[in-house]
Amino acid sequence: MSNGLEVSLGLWQDRPADEALATAAIADELGYKSLWIGEMATYDAFALAMEIARHTVDIPLTLGPFAVTVRDPAMIAMGAASVAALTRRRVDIALGTSSAVVVEEWHGRSRARSARALAESAAALRPLLNGEKVESPGEVVGSTGYRLRLPAPRSGLTIAAFGPAAIRAAARHGDRLVLNLVTAETAGELIGDLERAAAELGRPRPRVALWATAAIGAGSGAVEQIRRGVLGYLAAPGYSEMFERAGFGDVVAFARTRPHPRELLARIPTELVEAVGIIGPDTAAAQARIDAYRTAGVDDIVIVPSCTDADPAGERTLRMLAALG
Repeated sequence: MSNGLEVSLGLWQDRPADEALATAAIADELGYKSLWIGEMATYDAFALAMEIARHTVDIPLTLGPFAVTVRDPAMIAMGAASVAALTRRRVDIALGTSSAVVVEEWHGRSRARSARALAESAAALRPLLNGEKVESPGEVVGSTGYRLRLPAPRSGLTIAAFGPAAIRAAARHGDRLVLNLVTAETAGELIGDLERAAAELGRPRPRVALWATAAIGAGSGAVEQIRRGVLGYLAAPGYSEMFERAGFGDVVAFARTRPHPRELLARIPTELVEAVGIIGPDTAAAQARIDAYRTAGVDDIVIVPSCTDADPAGERTLRMLAALG
């Protein structure tokens, strides 16, 4: 049985889409605390949650983060209530702003004022999930006059945050904040920012979850997969400064020249992905990384298992991590 760890589906683009079902079943079998189901380029998250419920016994579900300028609050609340009612599972919700590629290119929506949209979506969604009639028109997104007709799921609300405005939204509206691809040092800094923002609002600090891409004894294929996953973050505001502080300034400088992805991939050292994940040859190395994040103040570690031909569905990694935490 796992010791408080959670699992998020990696939805790896180089893997079969239905491998997510096997990963979910393994996480359920091993007793992981919760399963996060996002959406990228394949399954709709609510549809995938319904199918996962058929392949698992009772693992609670966290859906998202949903892009707040793509899915509106009423749509998210209806989806959460539908999954909760039809599966009789605990269903929590996560919100985020997603990327310009997903929002603007794939969905043809504006990502302008996304931080405002995040706060307004959270403000409208909270009462909706509790079964209340909402009056929250908002400037960017909102909902007015709607109430769920299904039983209220009373979902916990997690907000994906990195920048100051998103941190403030999490402090005001969230039950949890989730961080992704951060070093233990940066996690500690962001948790400090969250504590201060919550104190200014007179609220207790929300819990903090951290997505940690993981590969234990999984070989070079897993490391290569994870290296591809960090490509888009190396020159991104905030993340680039984090990687510089971690000692990878030369890689960041090269990323800022906008090289071909293949050239940038060749420059990413294994040490860089190890700095923002749980990667190593054995469980001792994994425990050390988990302990570092715990020391920084992270409450909930969410394992994102690498899935490769050498470790289908991330099973070996999940089994090796199941007793840690």
